[in-house]
Amino acid sequence: MLTNLAVRDIETLIHPYTNLATHREVGPLVLERGKGVFVYDTAGKDYIEGMAGLWCTSLGYSNDELAETAYEQLKKLPFTHIFSGRSHDPAIELAEKLKEIAPVPISKVFYGSAGSDANDTQVKLVWYMNNALGRPQKKKIISRLKGYHGVTVASASLTGLPANHTDFDLPLPGILHTSCPHHYRFAHPGESELDFSVRLAAELDEMIQREGPDTVAAFIAEPVMGAGGAVTPPEGYFEAINAVLAKYDILFISDEVITGFGRTGEMFGTTTYKMNADTLSCAKALTSAYFPLSAVMVSEPVYQVLVDQSRKIGTFGHGNTYAGHPVGCAVAVKTLEIYQRDKIIERVRQVSPKFLARLGKLAEHPLVGEARGVGLIGGIELVKDKASKAQFEAKKAVAAKSVSFAQEEGVILRAMGGDRVAFCPPLVISEAEIDEMFDRYERALGKTLDWVKAEGLLAA
Repeated sequence: MLTNLAVRDIETLIHPYTNLATHREVGPLVLERGKGVFVYDTAGKDYIEGMAGLWCTSLGYSNDELAETAYEQLKKLPFTHIFSGRSHDPAIELAEKLKEIAPVPISKVFYGSAGSDANDTQVKLVWYMNNALGRPQKKKIISRLKGYHGVTVASASLTGLPANHTDFDLPLPGILHTSCPHHYRFAHPGESELDFSVRLAAELDEMIQREGPDTVAAFIAEPVMGAGGAVTPPEGYFEAINAVLAKYDILFISDEVITGFGRTGEMFGTTTYKMNADTLSCAKALTSAYFPLSAVMVSEPVYQVLVDQSRKIGTFGHGNTYAGHPVGCAVAVKTLEIYQRDKIIERVRQVSPKFLARLGKLAEHPLVGEARGVGLIGGIELVKDKASKAQFEAKKAVAAKSVSFAQEEGVILRAMGGDRVAFCPPLVISEAEIDEMFDRYERALGKTLDWVKAEGLLAA
């Protein structure tokens, strides 16, 4: 029986990334409050937030310092924009801090409201820059199959997931997708990780040559693929990619929306995987998700093009109302202060072995084909047959069923295409809470196995 609140939800909301037909039948999980790594529904049941919301609530729930910082800024200067040369201290201070901690040389910061609009900005900057440099044909951007970069028209085009394109008339022309770097699923039999990486770099090189190097402007990649399945790159992957991009003078955009600010055990995933990035996108953990805010960090050569063009045109004609919102910037400054003061990255490194050990142990389960991660992010793949890596029929939605059982057991996780299940808890999670999270999911996996057997879905 649906509660009154659930009925009101069904009759008023369109939920992102939701089967809207099924939602009308089962209704929402309505959450009421959160504390630390736990959230609580309206009946008082607790759940470990094993996805840190949407990869973002890095400092957990109900952090008093962040709430107080937002309140004080709301009282002092609740809003002003940074159009037409206006500014304010939080925006300036945050940009200074981001330049300080950036993993590659950065000159300037451009603010937005979400990871999607940050990557949308990246596309516009690439096109704008090449027009300014007299290279109007150098516009194509290469992303990767199963990569995720957002849902605006441009960023959804970069995204390499079918559901983001089907019936939206995407991707846009000039957005290309090269191979997915998932060794477990796409390596040839007997192919080592290094050999797989070399092959994928060669495939990228071939694509660039086929398209014409003078037409390819940029390559975008997440250090760890998020919505594509929490997939970590194979050994040597980005080193091989770096060499290809340098060979053809192609801009490297690092999408740090999920991996930025400690998730991989470094401040940025770009450092973890030795990516020679020219520009970076960040959002999510920038404010621990306490306020919508994104930032695009650009190198000095890119910035100088913007300066020259604004001199020529009379303005830099891009931005949105909430860019550099004073409350968001103030919360982000405090968030970065907490990361450094409380040694959050060191904490991630301390608890990561426990997280990765418990994640890896899931590979012993009959349904789990792969279990792999880095820092405090990882994923598993549920399979019909471990020896052959045979997959379940997509319409059976086995991973989604597993996540549903997990919710019953009091842990919130996320199912993604290819029967992947992602784990991405708040960075403040303790070792005891990591154990509890995996204990709850192991019970859910047991239920999943029983369901799979009852449905006759296992290989004969």
